[in-house]
Amino acid sequence: MHPFLTATMNRPWTKRLAIGLAIVLAAAGAAHAWKLARQQGPGAGFVSGNGRIEATEIDIATKLPGRVAEVFVEEGDTVQAGQVLARMDDASLLAQQSESLAREQQARDAVAGAQAQLAMRHSDRAAAAALVVQRSSDLDAARRRLARSAILARDGASSLQELDDDRARVAGAEAALAAARAQRDAAGAAITAAEAQVIQGGSAVRAAAATTARIDADLRDTALVAPRAGRVQYRVAQPGEVLGAGGKVLNMIDLKDVYMTFFVPETVAGRIALGTEVRLRLDAAPGFVVPAAVAYIASSAQFTPKSVETASERQKLMFRVKAQVNRRLLERYPDQVKAGVPGVAWVRIDPAQPWPPELTLRREP
Repeated sequence: MHPFLTATMNRPWTKRLAIGLAIVLAAAGAAHAWKLARQQGPGAGFVSGNGRIEATEIDIATKLPGRVAEVFVEEGDTVQAGQVLARMDDASLLAQQSESLAREQQARDAVAGAQAQLAMRHSDRAAAAALVVQRSSDLDAARRRLARSAILARDGASSLQELDDDRARVAGAEAALAAARAQRDAAGAAITAAEAQVIQGGSAVRAAAATTARIDADLRDTALVAPRAGRVQYRVAQPGEVLGAGGKVLNMIDLKDVYMTFFVPETVAGRIALGTEVRLRLDAAPGFVVPAAVAYIASSAQFTPKSVETASERQKLMFRVKAQVNRRLLERYPDQVKAGVPGVAWVRIDPAQPWPPELTLRREP
């Protein structure tokens, strides 16, 4: 370096001047870059926010504790709703089912026995009722005989012994009638008890049937099925592993429920309504515009997350917005759906403004 320049740079005031010029140039460069970035956007009437493609995740988990018997899918496989993805060991449940079926049959047999006893009690009551009629007839005959004997004994045509015998016959007939009536009442009580046994047996049958139905439901739940169409992300458990209740076996994503969450300033949040059209541009495919619509807007603002880029540091409060990707597009390109891909969401807050060419949707052939 020239000696004059070296001496000049070594002076304190020259150093301060150089540092000041560097700061001014850096600020000017940053302002110019920010201005260029703003010029690359669609302009007034639009607002944007950065985010990542997300999809609804579904955990395929066990209902009951047990051992994983089989896993039928691999990571990355596309599955359909109702498809069996894995199966838990069901040996213990099958044993419980056999025991429950035996108890249910035992309860049904008990009901059949109780019904037979009830029929017998009805027969006993019918016999007792007939005996009451017979004893009533005997008592009536004995009383008539006693009345005739009393007249004959008064007229001296019969002995007092015969009168006493007829009186004894009336007393015996009365006792026999009382016994027959008691037997009839006992038969009625036995019928009530037999009916209670039948009801109790029916309750036992229903309880056993309910237990069997519960075990059958648990057996059906040993087959872990996909609740909806999607793609398997992770195999959390492998065959042979023992899991507790709610243990995760697989994790999958719903290919028809894909969205991007982003944030907008509080100054424009009030101009965005549900259903507002959104255009997404993903970093992985910058030349492709993804159609979406606003499905959710936060009801309260929050401080700007660190991952959100804003044009001004003054935009401290932001509203979270969720843009749902068009379902028809997702159905047309299921293999291209990738969660976690970053991108930018553009929202048109002024319906009068047309979409710029770089955000125009492609026409499908």
